[in-house]
Amino acid sequence: MAIDVERVRRETAGVARVVHLNNAGAALPPRPVVDAVVGHLRLEEQIGGYEAAAAQAARIEGTYDSLARLIGAGREDIAVVENATRAWDMAFYSLPWAEGDRILTARAEYASNVIAFLQTARRHGVRVEVVPDDADGQLDVDALRAMIDERVKLIAVTHVPTQNGLVNPAAEIGRAAREAGIVYLLDACQSLGQMPVDVGEIGCDLLTATGRKFLRGPRGTGFLYCSPRIRERLEPPFLDLHAATWTSADSYRVRADARRFENWETYYAGKIGLGTAVDYALGLGLDAIGERVTRLAANLRARLRTLPGVRVHDRGARQCGIVTFTVEGHDSQDVARALQARGINVSVSLAGYARWDLAPRSLTSVVRASVHYYNTDDEIDQLIDALDPVDRLPRR
Repeated sequence: MAIDVERVRRETAGVARVVHLNNAGAALPPRPVVDAVVGHLRLEEQIGGYEAAAAQAARIEGTYDSLARLIGAGREDIAVVENATRAWDMAFYSLPWAEGDRILTARAEYASNVIAFLQTARRHGVRVEVVPDDADGQLDVDALRAMIDERVKLIAVTHVPTQNGLVNPAAEIGRAAREAGIVYLLDACQSLGQMPVDVGEIGCDLLTATGRKFLRGPRGTGFLYCSPRIRERLEPPFLDLHAATWTSADSYRVRADARRFENWETYYAGKIGLGTAVDYALGLGLDAIGERVTRLAANLRARLRTLPGVRVHDRGARQCGIVTFTVEGHDSQDVARALQARGINVSVSLAGYARWDLAPRSLTSVVRASVHYYNTDDEIDQLIDALDPVDRLPRR
């Protein structure tokens, strides 16, 4: 089913003001999401926060059902938390570590995840090992299999890197993890909402994602999927009276479902908005979204490659809606500012965000243009026109 682009653009107020190619940062939310968030805040204004949550209990609980449908999980497998970073941390820091344990991860991993790996290595004597890339620049699954032994405690991979348009082979990694009985944590921040993601097909034990990116949900929302096959083995690093029950003067019991990773206080307006965003995406169809996003990004890469001095840096046998490039003789942040002055939103990924990926390629930064289904070929034309000729851009 094709997406009605005119309709979704009518429901996206920001397209009248900007060419928004920063969807990997924070997408423009559609009107139903904005209405859902503002509507709940208005209700809190009128009757009180606790009372509004009680009145909207069905919609709040519906978010769990929507997220479960989105990724092919059960509602009891979903925890809704403040953001994807907190979701990832709650999963990662729940794992029991021992000296000599090994973490296998990808070269394109994001800084926040790597910092957590390194902290755990420092605290517990854990070894962090990077799986080599294959010839296409994505994680080499054969190399991963060869590195697995009885000391590997975790395989943790980012599905789509923040600084690269590749899509890591998540399902193939999942098969290797399941065969070896190793916990598999997938960071789906940049993939969820721009392509179908099914935890059953992928075989991950843990998955984390945000609301603000390709799902087009509110900022300050995220979620964690925790498979029932691993849940009882994980005790979150933080517990409260929502995540656990105080059963006697000196004992407690952690709740059985994935909400053990939540806490009592939560952003109810955002949670309702997140559910609305998921329903919006499901209504359009993730296959249709993925097809359109992939086509727009391929067009953008092809157009960029025609410009003298512009180099595209995306890798991978499969590529997605994130397009990264540099302009010879021009600082990436200067390029982004020049584009913003012309009403075109892009972002910049710095080497410090992904040192294992960018530094070996002698890249200090890249411009990131990330398309979504509400973008158009005309908007891509506007970006290309702004870059051509590149001599109009500010020099280093």
